[in-house]
Amino acid sequence: MKKSILFISALLSLQLMNAQETEVKGKPELVSSEEALSQLMAQEKGEYKYSVEDYFKKPSQSSFQFSPDGKYVSYKQRDDQGKTHVYTKNTETDEVKMVIEEKEELIRGYGWANENRLIYVMDKGGDENYHLFAVDLDGKNQVDLTPFDGVRVGITNSLKEQKDYMIINMNKDNPQVFEPYKINITNGDLEKLYTNDDPANPIAGYDFDKDGNLKAFTKQRNGTEYVLYYKVDEEKGFEAVMEMTWKDNFSIIQFDYQSENPHDAYVVSNLNSNTDEIIRYDFAKKKEIAKVYSNPTFDVGGMSTSRKRNFEVDYFYYSGEKYNVKPVSKTAKDLHAKFKKQFGDKEFYISSKTDEEDKYLLYVTSDKLYGKYFTYNSKTDKFKEVIDMMPQLKEEDMAEMKPIQFTSRDGLTIYGYLTIPKQAKEGIKVPMIVNPHGGPYGPRDEWGFNPETQLFASRGYATLQVNYRGSGGYGKEFYMAGNKQIGRKMLDDLEDAVAYVKSMDMIDEKRIAIYGASYGGLATLGSLVKTPDLYKCGIDYVGVSNLFTFFKSFPPYWKPFLGQVYEQWYDENDPEDQKIMKEVSPALNVDKITKPLFVVQGANDPRVNIDESDQVVENLRARNIDTPYMVKYDEGHGFGREENRIELYKSMMGFFAMHLKNDNPNFKIEQN
Repeated sequence: MKKSILFISALLSLQLMNAQETEVKGKPELVSSEEALSQLMAQEKGEYKYSVEDYFKKPSQSSFQFSPDGKYVSYKQRDDQGKTHVYTKNTETDEVKMVIEEKEELIRGYGWANENRLIYVMDKGGDENYHLFAVDLDGKNQVDLTPFDGVRVGITNSLKEQKDYMIINMNKDNPQVFEPYKINITNGDLEKLYTNDDPANPIAGYDFDKDGNLKAFTKQRNGTEYVLYYKVDEEKGFEAVMEMTWKDNFSIIQFDYQSENPHDAYVVSNLNSNTDEIIRYDFAKKKEIAKVYSNPTFDVGGMSTSRKRNFEVDYFYYSGEKYNVKPVSKTAKDLHAKFKKQFGDKEFYISSKTDEEDKYLLYVTSDKLYGKYFTYNSKTDKFKEVIDMMPQLKEEDMAEMKPIQFTSRDGLTIYGYLTIPKQAKEGIKVPMIVNPHGGPYGPRDEWGFNPETQLFASRGYATLQVNYRGSGGYGKEFYMAGNKQIGRKMLDDLEDAVAYVKSMDMIDEKRIAIYGASYGGLATLGSLVKTPDLYKCGIDYVGVSNLFTFFKSFPPYWKPFLGQVYEQWYDENDPEDQKIMKEVSPALNVDKITKPLFVVQGANDPRVNIDESDQVVENLRARNIDTPYMVKYDEGHGFGREENRIELYKSMMGFFAMHLKNDNPNFKIEQN
């Protein structure tokens, strides 16, 4: 069971942050004043067809979902203050009602628990300790189902057959480990389903069937090994079925309810292959039945089945250079053909469907289309456009995102994407922004609409995104090639990517910047240390800077994974690794950074402590390096609030304009 620690750059879909009223974190005296940041924004000059707001203002409506019975459609709607409330609309009468009002806390995720009740998730102050709430479809009977301070909740199973219940996991009794509970979504009554009582070797994941029976769990051992336990019958209880390390993947997707054997399941595995593949596995006999789906280059993403048609397999999917679907059932093949005919070369996703599978909500997008929602009625065979999410952004004005691949200096095939501004296609050499993704282990960049790269392209910048070694989706060998390469070969991959793009003869080689978030921030800082002459400037957004202090700031529920971190990142207890950690921690080599740096941080970040940014800013300022510093005290690991995101990108565009366009080496922003 591959257990990746994902330090993800992008803000998680269920993450939010709110101000801490009493505690001011970090060193406020380092933070650039509003006047200084306004001065920075003003460096972006010229008239542009699209503003920053056009790219980063929340859509007027979003997150559409059908109720299970199809009588209602729910969605988020933005108000004039940038808040997004949840509404329901009766599909027969068109009556609209607000059911969840967004106040100080952001609604980070919501969905239908059954045809009468919705659930949603919020946290406090960016601590990522999510609470689960529920409310009736008319907005009444709103309840905080998990009113526990310092506790993080996750949803494990929806229990469609038991409409008033679902299975969640919480670290309620021990902050380091998670345990499963059956919860009543009306009154919050809890029943603990299993005790995770060995924090040194905790259970890392639980597998329930559709009826809520715990059939398997995966227990961690020694921080780097995993044992999957399965229960064939009550008398024998749970028995060890499979032993593996964190480098392996063997995880249950769902049980095969079409089989007469209740112990048959669909499993994602790479035990006998380089890439993740889907197999059918008999847990009673402890043997593989058949390989179901695989791709030689890319990891399989998952599968979809039909509850209405007795869990028949509909399709498999994976992300290659683009998103790929392989329909299997006749129903899925017919639907896929209809959707393909309707939407052409655009990507389309089934975002919601009714239990009767007579109504579908489709999300349609591309590299140039932010997204549109459509409904499809299988009874009438009719499509209807619901909304264009960003009607102000015209497809014909957007830039192309081109998949690329090249060979690294040590022979690896590296994939990535290049977003190309129109000026480059007209023969003008353009500045370029290198944008390493977060993680670094597991996440990857994908093809599709990216408001960041489109904003950059609208200002004449190309954007290079590289799925460097260690990125997810490219198989075990590529994933393992990133082990202990932070600050080393991972940065080589970025340099090799820049060299590859230079060979296209469209980039102004003297005007290249680097910008990243989370691990991408670490890569930004590391690149400015390792190759100071390659880049003119950089932006570090919630980035790690010092591996020693970073490891010591882990939240409690990351502690069980330290063994993997030591094998995959570096071991802070090993003298040889300590030497490397000192070499690749930018905060300890800040004297080698000579180029301007813009640092951005959420004060309440539970993953990358504000000290990671403070120490870089303080050191660079002491050497008189231009270092604007934006801190938001109501944010954490990424900015979730619309007003903060807009201010951030306006400041970024001013910073890039100042160093990639304006060419005034003596100009410096006053910090306070």
